[in-house]
Amino acid sequence: MPVRSPRGRSAAYRALWEWPLRSPGRLAFTVIVVVAVGTALSFGIGYLTGSSAGGGGTEPSATAGPATSGFPRTGATGSAPASPTPTVLPPVAELTPTTLPVSRAPAAALEVAARWTAAWVRPPDGTPAQEWLEGLRPTTTDEYLGVLSGVDPANIPATRVTGEPRAVQVSPRSVRVEVPTDALTLVLLVTDTESGWRVAGYDRA
Repeated sequence: MPVRSPRGRSAAYRALWEWPLRSPGRLAFTVIVVVAVGTALSFGIGYLTGSSAGGGGTEPSATAGPATSGFPRTGATGSAPASPTPTVLPPVAELTPTTLPVSRAPAAALEVAARWTAAWVRPPDGTPAQEWLEGLRPTTTDEYLGVLSGVDPANIPATRVTGEPRAVQVSPRSVRVEVPTDALTLVLLVTDTESGWRVAGYDRA
C-alpha cells in the first residue's frame, strides 16, 4: 500500500538511505550505480550541447575563412600584374672621325710618306721583287706588306718622286698624304702603330 502520511514517507526515505549502509557489498554496489548514472548523464548533456551549437555535424563553418586553391594569388582584384613599360632611350648620334687642321700633321708621318714613295717607284730593270719588297718593309705595316707581296714592281708607272709630301687630312692616329711622282700623285694612308708611323695603303689622287 502507498505511504500516505508524512511520517510514513520519512520512514520510507530513511529505510532507502540506510539500505546501502547495512553491508559493504551494498555500499559498493550503490557507488557503482551512482557513478554510472552520473557518467551517462554527462555524456548525454555534452552530446545535446554540441548538436545544438554545431548544427549536428562536424563540417567546417562556411565563414571559417577563404579556401586556398593551388593557384597563386594575382592581387586584390584578381588580375595579373601589369608588365613594366619599356624604357625608351634617346637616339645615339652617329660617330664621326675627329679631324685636325692639316698644319698639325706630324713631321714623322710626312717623312715616312716620302721614304715609302721613294722605295715604291719602279726599280731598275732586273731588280728582284723580293728586294723591292724589302725596301718597303721599314715603312709599311705588316698587313699591307702582305698585299704588296703580290705586286710586280716592273709594272709600276712612276720612276721618281717629283715633289714634297703634303698632308690633306689629319686625325689623331692617321694622316693622308699626297706625294707627287713623274707619272701620278699618290695618296698614302699613314697610321700611328706601336712601331711608329707606317703606310697602311695608297691610292691615286
